[in-house]
Amino acid sequence: MVSKKSRTEVRRKKHMKVRNRLSGTATKPRLCVFRSNMHIYAQIIDDEAGNTLVAASTVEKSVSSELEKTNDVKAAEYLGSVIGKRAVEKGISTVVFDRGGYIYHGKIKALADAAREAGLQF
Repeated sequence: MVSKKSRTEVRRKKHMKVRNRLSGTATKPRLCVFRSNMHIYAQIIDDEAGNTLVAASTVEKSVSSELEKTNDVKAAEYLGSVIGKRAVEKGISTVVFDRGGYIYHGKIKALADAAREAGLQF
Protein backbone atom coordinates (compact mmCIF):
# COMPACT_ATOMS: atom_id res chain seq x y z
CA MET A 1 0.00 0.00 0.00
CA VAL A 2 1.31 3.45 -0.93
CA SER A 3 1.02 6.03 1.80
CA LYS A 4 1.03 9.74 1.03
CA LYS A 5 3.26 12.02 3.08
CA SER A 6 1.75 15.01 4.82
CA ARG A 7 2.25 18.49 3.38
CA THR A 8 4.32 19.63 6.33
CA GLU A 9 6.61 16.63 5.98
CA VAL A 10 7.10 17.35 2.27
CA ARG A 11 7.74 21.05 2.99
CA ARG A 12 10.32 20.25 5.66
CA LYS A 13 12.16 17.96 3.26
CA LYS A 14 12.16 20.66 0.56
CA HIS A 15 13.36 23.19 3.11
CA MET A 16 16.29 20.99 4.09
CA LYS A 17 17.28 20.68 0.42
CA VAL A 18 17.17 24.45 0.07
CA ARG A 19 19.14 24.96 3.31
CA ASN A 20 21.88 22.63 2.11
CA ARG A 21 22.46 25.00 -0.81
CA LEU A 22 21.89 28.36 0.93
CA SER A 23 23.73 29.94 3.80
CA GLY A 24 23.77 33.47 5.10
CA THR A 25 27.01 35.32 5.77
CA ALA A 26 27.76 38.64 7.42
CA THR A 27 28.00 40.35 4.02
CA LYS A 28 25.02 38.54 2.49
CA PRO A 29 22.62 37.25 5.17
CA ARG A 30 19.67 34.93 4.62
CA LEU A 31 16.06 36.17 4.47
CA CYS A 32 14.08 33.27 5.93
CA VAL A 33 10.29 33.05 5.64
CA PHE A 34 7.88 30.92 7.65
CA ARG A 35 4.12 30.98 7.41
CA SER A 36 1.61 29.34 9.67
CA ASN A 37 -2.15 29.16 9.34
CA MET A 38 -2.54 32.43 11.24
CA HIS A 39 0.68 34.44 10.80
CA ILE A 40 3.72 35.09 8.61
CA TYR A 41 7.25 35.46 9.98
CA ALA A 42 10.41 36.80 8.31
CA GLN A 43 13.97 36.93 9.65
CA ILE A 44 17.29 38.05 8.28
CA ILE A 45 19.92 35.68 9.66
CA ASP A 46 23.72 35.53 9.70
CA ASP A 47 24.33 31.76 9.73
CA GLU A 48 28.07 32.02 10.36
CA ALA A 49 27.57 33.84 13.66
CA GLY A 50 24.17 32.27 14.36
CA ASN A 51 22.51 35.66 14.89
CA THR A 52 19.17 37.05 13.80
CA LEU A 53 19.92 40.52 12.49
CA VAL A 54 16.38 41.71 11.68
CA ALA A 55 12.99 40.12 12.34
CA ALA A 56 9.38 40.98 11.62
CA SER A 57 6.10 39.11 11.87
CA THR A 58 2.39 39.67 11.75
CA VAL A 59 2.26 38.79 15.46
CA GLU A 60 3.77 42.19 16.34
CA LYS A 61 1.21 44.77 17.39
CA SER A 62 2.76 47.47 15.19
CA VAL A 63 2.32 45.25 12.12
CA SER A 64 -0.99 43.57 12.93
CA SER A 65 -2.68 46.88 13.76
CA GLU A 66 -2.17 47.95 10.12
CA LEU A 67 -3.75 44.76 8.76
CA GLU A 68 -7.29 43.45 8.48
CA LYS A 69 -6.13 39.80 8.40
CA THR A 70 -2.72 38.42 9.34
CA ASN A 71 -2.57 35.48 6.96
CA ASP A 72 -3.38 36.75 3.47
CA VAL A 73 -1.41 38.12 0.52
CA LYS A 74 -1.86 41.74 1.64
CA ALA A 75 -0.38 40.87 5.03
CA ALA A 76 2.60 39.19 3.34
CA GLU A 77 3.11 42.23 1.12
CA TYR A 78 3.03 44.60 4.10
CA LEU A 79 5.40 42.36 6.07
CA GLY A 80 7.82 42.35 3.12
CA SER A 81 7.92 46.13 3.10
CA VAL A 82 8.44 46.21 6.89
CA ILE A 83 11.33 43.72 6.83
CA GLY A 84 12.89 45.54 3.87
CA LYS A 85 12.75 48.92 5.63
CA ARG A 86 14.17 47.50 8.86
CA ALA A 87 17.01 45.82 6.95
CA VAL A 88 17.91 48.99 5.07
CA GLU A 89 17.94 50.91 8.37
CA LYS A 90 20.43 48.34 9.75
CA GLY A 91 22.62 48.72 6.65
CA ILE A 92 21.71 45.44 4.97
CA SER A 93 21.19 45.76 1.22
CA THR A 94 21.72 42.28 -0.26
CA VAL A 95 20.32 39.01 1.05
CA VAL A 96 19.85 35.39 0.02
CA PHE A 97 16.16 34.46 -0.14
CA ASP A 98 15.18 31.28 1.70
CA ARG A 99 11.57 30.49 0.81
CA GLY A 100 11.37 27.86 3.54
CA GLY A 101 10.31 25.00 1.27
CA TYR A 102 7.18 26.85 0.17
CA ILE A 103 6.31 27.30 -3.49
CA TYR A 104 7.34 30.72 -4.81
CA HIS A 105 3.75 31.80 -5.35
CA GLY A 106 1.10 33.85 -3.59
CA LYS A 107 2.15 35.01 -0.11
CA ILE A 108 5.82 34.12 -0.51
CA LYS A 109 6.06 35.95 -3.85
CA ALA A 110 4.21 38.98 -2.46
CA LEU A 111 6.60 39.17 0.51
CA ALA A 112 9.66 38.88 -1.75
CA ASP A 113 8.44 41.52 -4.20
CA ALA A 114 7.62 43.98 -1.41
CA ALA A 115 11.03 43.44 0.19
CA ARG A 116 12.67 44.17 -3.17
CA GLU A 117 10.64 47.36 -3.52
CA ALA A 118 11.70 48.41 -0.01
CA GLY A 119 15.36 48.25 -1.02
CA LEU A 120 16.61 44.68 -0.59
CA GLN A 121 18.43 42.99 -3.46
CA PHE A 122 18.21 39.23 -4.10
